[in-house]
Amino acid sequence: MFQSFTSQSNGNSSAERLNALRLAMTNAGVDVFLVPHCDEYQNEYLPSGAERLAWLTGFTGSAGFAVVTHKDAILFVDGRYTVQAEEQTDAAQITREDLVARPPEKWLKEQLEDNETIGFDPWLTTHGTQKRLRKAIEKTGCSLKPVGNLIDEIWQDQPAEPLGPTYIQELENAGKLAMHKLEELKQELIEADTDACLITDPTSICWLFNIRGADVEHVPLTLARCILRAEGFPLLFIDKRKLSREVEAYLTQIADLHAPAHLEEELAGLSNNARIQIDPASVPVFLTKIIEENSGKIIGKRDPVILPRATKNETEIKGSRSAHLRDGVALSKFLYWLDLQVPGTISEVDAATRLEEIRTEYARSVGSELLEISFDTISASAGNSALPHYRVSEESNLTLEDGSIYLVDSGGQYVDGTTDITRTIPIGTPSEIMVRDNTLVLKGHIDIALARFPAGTRGQDIDILARNALWQEGKDFAHGTGHGVGSYLSVHEGPQNISKRGVQELLPGMIVSNEPGYYVVGEYGIRIENLVLVYKEEEIHGGNTAMRGFETLSMAPIDLRLIDPSIMNDHEIEWLNGYHDWVNRMLAEYLDDDERQWLKHATRPISRED
Repeated sequence: MFQSFTSQSNGNSSAERLNALRLAMTNAGVDVFLVPHCDEYQNEYLPSGAERLAWLTGFTGSAGFAVVTHKDAILFVDGRYTVQAEEQTDAAQITREDLVARPPEKWLKEQLEDNETIGFDPWLTTHGTQKRLRKAIEKTGCSLKPVGNLIDEIWQDQPAEPLGPTYIQELENAGKLAMHKLEELKQELIEADTDACLITDPTSICWLFNIRGADVEHVPLTLARCILRAEGFPLLFIDKRKLSREVEAYLTQIADLHAPAHLEEELAGLSNNARIQIDPASVPVFLTKIIEENSGKIIGKRDPVILPRATKNETEIKGSRSAHLRDGVALSKFLYWLDLQVPGTISEVDAATRLEEIRTEYARSVGSELLEISFDTISASAGNSALPHYRVSEESNLTLEDGSIYLVDSGGQYVDGTTDITRTIPIGTPSEIMVRDNTLVLKGHIDIALARFPAGTRGQDIDILARNALWQEGKDFAHGTGHGVGSYLSVHEGPQNISKRGVQELLPGMIVSNEPGYYVVGEYGIRIENLVLVYKEEEIHGGNTAMRGFETLSMAPIDLRLIDPSIMNDHEIEWLNGYHDWVNRMLAEYLDDDERQWLKHATRPISRED
């Protein structure tokens, strides 16, 4: 099993750990200490030894930030994690704030006393974050002080840094040679009159060098850093203990390999009067300070790998379609199995376990392999389904009872693609309000799926389509409508997203999720998610502007028992029937007779008269 159901939260220890941290703060000469949810590489999923926020507070969500003073501890989380933070943290020790409405910078500006010293870890704080913090406190008389990581000083059994094996992502799945990717970026540096580019995002490095690794749970990353040079080979800083002879031989053909400990020396030597490009959102202050101290000029630009990585090439697109076909078969087999279970006889853990087993078994049966799950499966029943990022544990595990909603959000990592799909299923007979809310969510999902838009359209321009039906009844959801997805990389990939803050143009080749939802705290949650691919502009008969649109990649029935056709329009019903016809045609041949009959019924056409 890739997924563990042991609770990682330990909020009961926060008082003792906060006291130890405050003693370390006193010894370091700081009044405030900042604890972000990140590692030295700004990864979303962290190696166990980098889970400092969870260790300190008990909160295990994937986004958060803590500010610790000698009197208070403030945990900042966004709307996805409000309920989870309440459940996992000790309210007597930790105060919760909204990460969006009142971010840490705003809190510091309002709450700091004059001339206080704010301690931070320069490896965990990016160049951009430091700028925002400085601006926030510039009129307070307070100062920022890099102090290393004080939590590392008090975390006695902190796990060591991972050393997972690195392996090659072959051309048949990558679609483009690493040397060609490197040459293109090198040419960009030359044209921009830039001497070098420092890349610290392992996702970018893995894509650029056509390698993958096993240092991080759920994401096939090898932790490494790179300096691209306008002249000469790139410098790749990677622990050689991760490299087989074959992989080392491959990498030495396209890069000069160095131990991670040599990065500071090489960067200092390169920086002398040089123009060094860095991404302020990902490069840590520790490294930008080296550039500045050695007379280098920092050129702040977005990581040059991000956009090429996000706009999938034809091989990556073909691989994604193939991965989604296999994943759709596995999920449909699971949904068939789930329908056979008597309400009250299985639990959230049982369901998540069975889904992973089916994914693994089916992939092997067709000569493929489930290399990982792309995130911990959200297997959520009843009130747990109202937590958008719920993680089932033995302690939180509920039985799937008659009359409840079961939400399953899951995905797989395959060598040719990454998947992410959510289905909402009634256990027994759903209530009328459950059916209505689910249908409103479905209407928003369909409006995104049907969207046509011109070049230049950003995610924020179409986000309203997913919410409009809900808004008409005074309802909404707190998370974004969609996130980017990588090619056998991170299931959460930028820069593309569909949300109120989605400023990136949606470009052909980008993969993004379409996942509106609705949540009634303590009762039920609904989400319908497919991954979609942006396709290039097409002329529309009778029109004057070519339009882009979305090709749906995910394949699995959308549960008809939670749909009220009477509140759907003709276009929505036509889309749903067309989608289900496609799902049935694509998947049926890979199912056994009983599963095939179930799928045919689950994808039957509906009408407003039903």
